[in-house]
Amino acid sequence: MRKRWIFTAIGAAIGGTLAYFLKDEDNRQQVKDKAKSFQSNFGKTEDLPVEEAGKPETASLDNSDMVAEGSQFGVQYYNELTEKEREILEKSNS
Repeated sequence: MRKRWIFTAIGAAIGGTLAYFLKDEDNRQQVKDKAKSFQSNFGKTEDLPVEEAGKPETASLDNSDMVAEGSQFGVQYYNELTEKEREILEKSNS
């Protein structure tokens, strides 16, 4: 029973704080802008074939069949490339 009251009090405090903060039009616009920028950044991905190696549902049907049968080629290929990239970065930072 006490947990309910605690969660209700916390929710009311958060709601009150948000209402106070968002009563100003400038603050509301800033929140909207940040939400839009976050949403646009969240959806961006680089369309590299290496990144698609672990997503059989987006690749061709043949690749999906291979993964369904237990093929690990795509995973091994991706791991090798990332290891090579990591080695190159370590050499350049040294």
